Amino acid sequence: MFADRAKIVIRSGKGGDGHVSFRREKFVAAGGPDGGDGGKGGDVIFEVDDGMNTLINYRHRRKFSATDGEQGGKKRCHGKDGQDLVLKVPAGTVVRLAETDEVIADMSGDNRRQIVLKGGRGGNGNMHYATSTMQAPEYAQPGQEARELEVKLELKTIADVGLIGYPNVGKSTLLSHISNARPKIANYHFTTLQPELGVVDLGDGKGFVAADIPGLIEGASEGAGLGHEFLRHIDRCKVLIHVVDAASTEGRDPVEDVYQIDKELAAYDFALGEKPQVIAANKTDSVIRPEDGKNPDGTDWVDPVQRLKDEFGPKGIEVFPVSAVTGTGLKDLLFYVAGMLEKVPKGTTVYQQEYFPEEHLQDNNLSYQCWVDPKDPHLFHVEGPKVDKMLGYTNLDSEKGFRFFQNFLKDTGILKELEKLGIADGDTVKLYELSFEYYK
Repeated sequence: MFADRAKIVIRSGKGGDGHVSFRREKFVAAGGPDGGDGGKGGDVIFEVDDGMNTLINYRHRRKFSATDGEQGGKKRCHGKDGQDLVLKVPAGTVVRLAETDEVIADMSGDNRRQIVLKGGRGGNGNMHYATSTMQAPEYAQPGQEARELEVKLELKTIADVGLIGYPNVGKSTLLSHISNARPKIANYHFTTLQPELGVVDLGDGKGFVAADIPGLIEGASEGAGLGHEFLRHIDRCKVLIHVVDAASTEGRDPVEDVYQIDKELAAYDFALGEKPQVIAANKTDSVIRPEDGKNPDGTDWVDPVQRLKDEFGPKGIEVFPVSAVTGTGLKDLLFYVAGMLEKVPKGTTVYQQEYFPEEHLQDNNLSYQCWVDPKDPHLFHVEGPKVDKMLGYTNLDSEKGFRFFQNFLKDTGILKELEKLGIADGDTVKLYELSFEYYK
């Protein structure tokens, strides 16, 4: 099966921890702090690869990780930065947050390379924390944590024109005659199992890219058949060529086919049903007019092409009788479609970013909670991811670390929250296993 969707987990690299060490050299009685900084974690980057046309590389592997930054070292040695992870994808790939379906990146148009997850910041070594009053700090900053997201990759074919219609109406044959594409062609339903792209050359530097969208059937928008797997590939097409079997070689009514497929497009996405379209009445070389001008049931025979024109002409949809086998009528069809393309906006449709990982994964978005102990009105609890993270990288035994802790309580609004709860001098504040008395 054509791989145009995948769900993966991406992880950026953790920042390396800062180092705690002191200069130790001969004839130097009291060397200062010389702990180096940790290296930055690797980024996760998506990049367009023009040699790819499927997402098969992501169907059999689930997790992709950049490397972590190295820890800082002695003698002010900086830890090595983590290696970025570059994920190659075909043009037209949309990266979405798996949980909400929000767009993170659309690798289309001019967007050829995008950092989706930034690596963690490296921690400062203890050489940064020396002051006139604290000349031997035993504290270093830990590296920023790695970041992880589950994302969905969705390939939406980039083509100017989409060939749509029921299976076996001749879309693949038509594409092979009008472009440089060479799709596999056979007289079986669903022989086309992936969108085929072809460049249509009209001379004088004019032309467009056409895509054969695999056959749709009734109920495709609800998951019937294979056609629903490829409805998304119509999104970026500017014009649709609706190919129908004018000869009804399989007993279907071409007029009803147009209505049914348009219904499926609108059911999948209303905007698809509003796209400009033209009808290619294919297989006209196989249309047989009865000698007596009568149908088997005795009714008057009507030219199927004329029926299509009578039905859809008043709706502003042009109908072109063509034969993909003999090439009859194809030139008129293609030049008309080229004229339609000149009237629609230029450029590739690009989906705007809806989810910004940096805004949701920053440390300042971590929460906390404050509450009064139900058994002791003089005991106040403070917990939450923000507090837990702070305690994990703060050395409260050092003067510098304890001053940082006090500023943290003030800057985050925790002290103000405690005051709202009625805390008074001498009351106890408990942060997990850490307890201290409150004095204003």
